[in-house]
Amino acid sequence: MPENTAYDKKYDPLQAFIDLFKDIDSVGSTAEEKKNLTLEERLRAHIIDGEKENLHACLDEAMEKYKPLEIVNDHLLDGMKTVGELFGSGQMQLPFVLQSAEVMKMAVAHLEPHMEKIEGQGKGSIVLATVKGDVHDIGKNLVDIILSNNGYTVHNIGIKQTLPQILEAWKQTKADAIGLSGLLVKSVTVMEENLKELNEQGIDVPVILGGAALTRHYCESHLRDLYAGKVFYGKDAFEGLRTMDMLKAGKTDLLDSEIAERLGKRSDAQKVVAEAKAKKAERQDAFSESKKEGGAATTERLRSDVATDVEVPEAPFFGSRVVEGLDLDEIYPFINPVALFRGQWQFKKGSMSPEQYEAFLEDTVHPVFERLKARLRDENVLLPKVVYGYWPVQSDGDDLIVFDPKDPGREIERFRFPRQQSSKRLCIADFFKSVDSGQKDVLGLTCVTMGEEVSKLAKSLFDANDFTEYLYVHGMGVECAEALAELWHKRVRAELGIGGDDSPRIAELFRQKYRGSRYSPGYPACPDMSDQEIIWRLLEPQRIGCVLTENWQIDPEQSTSAFVVHHPQAKYFNV
Repeated sequence: MPENTAYDKKYDPLQAFIDLFKDIDSVGSTAEEKKNLTLEERLRAHIIDGEKENLHACLDEAMEKYKPLEIVNDHLLDGMKTVGELFGSGQMQLPFVLQSAEVMKMAVAHLEPHMEKIEGQGKGSIVLATVKGDVHDIGKNLVDIILSNNGYTVHNIGIKQTLPQILEAWKQTKADAIGLSGLLVKSVTVMEENLKELNEQGIDVPVILGGAALTRHYCESHLRDLYAGKVFYGKDAFEGLRTMDMLKAGKTDLLDSEIAERLGKRSDAQKVVAEAKAKKAERQDAFSESKKEGGAATTERLRSDVATDVEVPEAPFFGSRVVEGLDLDEIYPFINPVALFRGQWQFKKGSMSPEQYEAFLEDTVHPVFERLKARLRDENVLLPKVVYGYWPVQSDGDDLIVFDPKDPGREIERFRFPRQQSSKRLCIADFFKSVDSGQKDVLGLTCVTMGEEVSKLAKSLFDANDFTEYLYVHGMGVECAEALAELWHKRVRAELGIGGDDSPRIAELFRQKYRGSRYSPGYPACPDMSDQEIIWRLLEPQRIGCVLTENWQIDPEQSTSAFVVHHPQAKYFNV
């Protein structure tokens, strides 16, 4: 690596890695081979390889033979089609796809001044939005990148968009479709409400839905059934591209047939599920009857067997405290590389052997990681802050009562947690002393953030068509917030005097090799996001710049809150 390249924003480790293999046939065309390529093959190669060098010269040469629009439609878009095929088959990593998109943007920008302005010359258009109350936009923006670089006009109106705002953009742009995105379960509910409202207004514009909490089956069955127009599921950006291609080609009947076939294959499985649900309902009815007959003793038998004799640790203080001026170099070691590299940046193992994948990460991905750590620290992009504290609590059935630290007999808040209906019948409230014990327990609460600057930088990179760096910066911001939460959970365990059970290896902390657990609203054990309102009243995270959206998500996005439970048996579970 050249001297000081870790601090050089222009240094691209991915390209440097590729350059190491310029003379190897399997990596791509050598310089000599490229000389033998036809003009048309070189145009495609620039896109497929993400090759910016000599791009303008190649385009200038092409304009001597073709019209600019022909270059885009017949050759560059053909290269993007190949990129999509390579990505879909697992032969191309997402960051390399974004490199190709960057080259496509550069090429179009170079050709545009020479194009005749013809109304409606694009393939089609779409309005993209993240639904109201939702601050997450990485998935939506990836759709924007892929569609806009495959000939579509994208009207990306941003996050937290209400239906009136979305419809106003659709009416103004006369777009062919609307694309809605959202991360959490509540966002799926908002999408459903939007579809119902469209019905009431007599609007049947095609709608493409996507997001982490939305399943293909729910979209293609329930949501499709309730909407008068066409609804399609977008698993990723390239599925969204295929759907738009089908819409514009008038082939929605093909999409309908594919969906019908998928639903048909699920029918047998659905019958099994329906039978299981019926049996579960019978058991629940029996449970209700037994409760009436058996009273408290029956209720007790159906609770979990979590130990009730655990000694309560002493809280270092009650109430909340704000912590600022944290050192990023203390936070960085708590970044989970698997979550960052595979989850956020989407570097997949694919067909590589474990040894090949580790070598790829070491040679290609770790240099990106080290460069970003230096950049985001030195440019004051990441601004970590914490608000945390401790409260006296007791459980009351499925409820957790929070008491006033200054008046321990006065209830000030109450969380109601769900209980497993089978298995161990776990409930978060079970991990605390009950009101019957006569003893107060202690609950920890935390909220951490990386601040707004990382979101601003990510947006500026996206707006500048620096798509690969956008992906990297966004992912780093999210995982640094998680790292700070992990670090602060460790600090809380130390303050409670239970840190002696911590594994000395940070990698094992990611697998809960410590005492207790950290549960965030929205987790499977506490899925009710409205719990955030209570956390906000207790912690007052607005002091560190965090606010709640109407769907109880935290803005800035690179933030997270949690309940900290000290009980040794407290681990992750699903209700």
